[in-house]
Amino acid sequence: MASIHEHDKAVQAAQNIEMVEVEDGYTLTNLPDESITQQFDIDQIPQRDVTQEDLTASAKEDPESWLMYGGGYQQQRHTSADVITPDNVEDLELEYLVQSGVASSMEGVPIVVPGDPPVMYQTNGPNHAKAINARTGETLWSYTYANPQGLLLCCDANNRGFAVHGDKVFMTTLDSGIVALDRYTGEEAWYTSTGDHEIGYSATWAPIVYDGQVITGSAGGEYGVSGFVAALDPESGDEMWRTNTTPAEEWAGDSHEHGAGTVWMTPTLDPDTGMLHAPVGNPGPDFDGTVRPGPNRYTIGTLTLDATDGSVQWHYGESPHDVWDYDSSATKIRVNDMEMGDGETRDVVLSPGKTAWVYTMDAENGQLLERSQETTQHINMWKMVPHADEDRRVAFVPGAHGGNDWQPPSYNPETGLMYMNQNNAPHEIFWKEAQYEAGQTYWGGGLNDWPDVDEPDDWNGNLSAVVAVDPATGERVWRDWISSDTTSDYLWGGSITTATGLTFTGTQNGNIIAYDGENGDRLWQFQLGAPICSSLSSWYDPGEGKQYVAVQVGGSGWLHGGRRGSTVAVFGLSE
Repeated sequence: MASIHEHDKAVQAAQNIEMVEVEDGYTLTNLPDESITQQFDIDQIPQRDVTQEDLTASAKEDPESWLMYGGGYQQQRHTSADVITPDNVEDLELEYLVQSGVASSMEGVPIVVPGDPPVMYQTNGPNHAKAINARTGETLWSYTYANPQGLLLCCDANNRGFAVHGDKVFMTTLDSGIVALDRYTGEEAWYTSTGDHEIGYSATWAPIVYDGQVITGSAGGEYGVSGFVAALDPESGDEMWRTNTTPAEEWAGDSHEHGAGTVWMTPTLDPDTGMLHAPVGNPGPDFDGTVRPGPNRYTIGTLTLDATDGSVQWHYGESPHDVWDYDSSATKIRVNDMEMGDGETRDVVLSPGKTAWVYTMDAENGQLLERSQETTQHINMWKMVPHADEDRRVAFVPGAHGGNDWQPPSYNPETGLMYMNQNNAPHEIFWKEAQYEAGQTYWGGGLNDWPDVDEPDDWNGNLSAVVAVDPATGERVWRDWISSDTTSDYLWGGSITTATGLTFTGTQNGNIIAYDGENGDRLWQFQLGAPICSSLSSWYDPGEGKQYVAVQVGGSGWLHGGRRGSTVAVFGLSE
């Protein structure tokens, strides 16, 4: 792979980019003047456009594909591929490693378009992307987007993956845009800006494509922006509709102007009804609630829109007038015809919040049907946040990383259970009067991260856990506490499930683990030597008679001590 990187101008450009820490955030330097595509053997890519029918069948109905971030529109992260089973998973072997050549944030999900050969499309920070032969790991083209100078990044140079439709793949960009690439050549087709990066808008999640629309959202809540969900034309990039998450009529005074409520993770869609379930983050400023009286509606929860025009259908809030930074940013899960504990059948939306409960809502109207047993400890929740001048701190669990931060959950229709990577670390937070200034952070306070806190009484010392919940009844079925000697080893990626009852996930200790989804037994694990901060994908290749599992390996540097990686690991098992 090194010889390829020596001749890969896109990799070289990305390698030159440096992430620099600034006050309360990051920016990038040594950026390329223009975007760069490097082509290799692109003739290997089968000339077959991805249709709407393909997207609707992805992963759950078609085991040969994984065409979007969550496998399918409903974000269940479930594959119908059934080669790997609890009885043979111990035979799962490493097929190959892809070295992206860019040691940056590795939080993305590789998508796979079926064919002969199947083609993997993979992204990582800072807006670097590749097309890869999914059988051999050979790079077919690579691409680096030319972000402008002056980016404002709260957390890292993340990118979590492509969307695909027709002859294009679509990637959000750190300057709050979307770029469309020809998926056969890696060349740019169009670029559209969705927000002003100079005042803090950004974009890191994977978009989705549905019914002739590329659906995207907003990041930058830490800079006092106002959140939105928007749809673009996949052929031209023209905006088709936009819905603001802080409408003036729902907020007091002019607080909506900088009220955040950003939608900074991938939304969930039900193709039968066209309902779009968007995860919404914190109100702004994060900790100073005095400048935004009222419930700050449409923040910290699930905002459901009509995907045809963006009209609001319902909202369920998990922490009204939040001052604890309890974003509800994780992708929601849609399950139709779920048998509830009362014997009724409902279409439901499942939300794992930072508050460390699973909320099961009626998909039609947002009514809360069940709130689960706690997924982590609950200590000092909802305590009043002290002012910065007060000589006291309150350590609360879950802290501002959750519970469930952005890491996507999974659902297995075979077991009826939902699986989540959860955090259990204490934080101390404080507030101070916030004055908005364009291009500056708008926290309204700050926080102390563990271990720089006074540990609360009764805290069990575990930073994280893998948890299974029955969303129909709210029962916590099993929980595997993840112990670590490293102070920053939160769980910071997602899981997937299989038709045979397995759950795969990764840890910051570097292990990819296969669980028995029914009881939480560890059936297999493999040490990959670097933190796993990403989510996985899986597919069946009929040409090889194998089921594959792919995961990106490498840290999210701001949270995990600067440890970086640049690897995509692909495992396989033959029939």
